[in-house]
Amino acid sequence: MLLKFLVAAIAAGTPLLFGTVGEILNERVGHLNLGVEGMMAIGACAGFMAGYLTDSFAAALIAAFLAGMLAALIYAVLTVTFLANQNVTGLTLTIFGEGLSNFIGVLMISRSETKTLKLPETITAHMRSVSIPGLSDLPAAGELLFSYNPFVYLGIVIALAAGYYLHRTKTGLNVRAVGENPAAADAAGINVTRTKYVNILLGGGICGIGGAYCSMIINSGVWISDSVGGLGWIAVALVIFAGWKPGAAIAGSFLFGGLRVLKYYVPKGVIEIPIAFYDMLPFLITALVLVLGSMKKSRGAQIPASLGLNYFREER
Repeated sequence: MLLKFLVAAIAAGTPLLFGTVGEILNERVGHLNLGVEGMMAIGACAGFMAGYLTDSFAAALIAAFLAGMLAALIYAVLTVTFLANQNVTGLTLTIFGEGLSNFIGVLMISRSETKTLKLPETITAHMRSVSIPGLSDLPAAGELLFSYNPFVYLGIVIALAAGYYLHRTKTGLNVRAVGENPAAADAAGINVTRTKYVNILLGGGICGIGGAYCSMIINSGVWISDSVGGLGWIAVALVIFAGWKPGAAIAGSFLFGGLRVLKYYVPKGVIEIPIAFYDMLPFLITALVLVLGSMKKSRGAQIPASLGLNYFREER
């Protein structure tokens, strides 16, 4: 039972991992992007529809990534170039992304003869658990480590690569410098605007892949409106939980994934807890993380100093 719970928690936490890593890249350059839910929704729609129309899993992934980047570009233009309020712009992006995703979904369904959209078998075959000869058959470890769909492994690789990029490269040092003090970074010769754009767009693309996971994996290859279901908001809180470190986001995402599937694995005892409580639990813990994160700053996990503050070069 415990092994199956851990496997389910990792699978359920994968879309959170994509959203969290994408938001970390945004916040590391000083931009609090509350549009994660919207970018994931647009990625969910683009990935699903690309797979549905092309029968190509690779095309679905690329479409989700590019759609997430395009949504992030809207945010970047407004907040980096035109210095719009970051919170308002992010919330607007979420509303726009969810609305656009649902609109396209309804439009495609209305044009379908069966009045439903289901991914073709060629796509679903690629989304099944990857079997690694020799490793997947290992007792316990095989199921725990080598029995997941490609999205899970891709998410872990992206998180590790992002961690290396931010903390082990000169470019990553420049990124963190921009997030801490863009004026000082500018004076040191770092192109602040380019750094912000690159990381905001890259983060948006990663969020888009997380959205594709929701529409293609969680919904079993059938299009359902509002497929992201609030996971983008949990991802924003997970950034604080992970201390703005992509590596720590792996553990945090899988922990919250466990909260999402807990209702299926809690043994029935004397006290019956309503299912609605388990559905609420991830969001309750998310609220607690936000409250505790605002009250206490742990050493080594300091919030980027310029987070939420637009940089106007002429004010240096």
